Amino acid sequence: MGTRRKSRELAMQMLFQGDLGKQKPEEVEELFWDSRDDVDDETRGFADDLHRLATQREDEVDALIQKHAQNWRLERMPVVDRNLLRTAVAEMVGYPKTPTAVVINETLEIARRYAAPESINFLNGVLDAIGRELLEARLKL
Repeated sequence: MGTRRKSRELAMQMLFQGDLGKQKPEEVEELFWDSRDDVDDETRGFADDLHRLATQREDEVDALIQKHAQNWRLERMPVVDRNLLRTAVAEMVGYPKTPTAVVINETLEIARRYAAPESINFLNGVLDAIGRELLEARLKL
């Protein structure tokens, strides 16, 4: 597994931990990394960046997800799906030079490991719609 994919996976796990445990982002990071000493600095750095982006821009990220997840309220989504989406959207917003197709593909690969099989099409559709909206907004600038 590549460094970036591992970082994305770790960021999703941190968001998952914070979501279920109702912990503050700083608490999540501290507890999360205390149990992992086998992660190199580059992988950890990108994971931390994605986690921070997703938590600091939570309102923006969640609004984009909610807008494009037709007939799904965020709180009713499976926890894994919700946090996969948050990780991917945070990257799309915070790292606009990373191609949307790469972010979506990486998210779907991680989803194949953690999410239910029926989640793949849902995640793909939501992320594709968000990616198109963000691209259109950037082209208008």
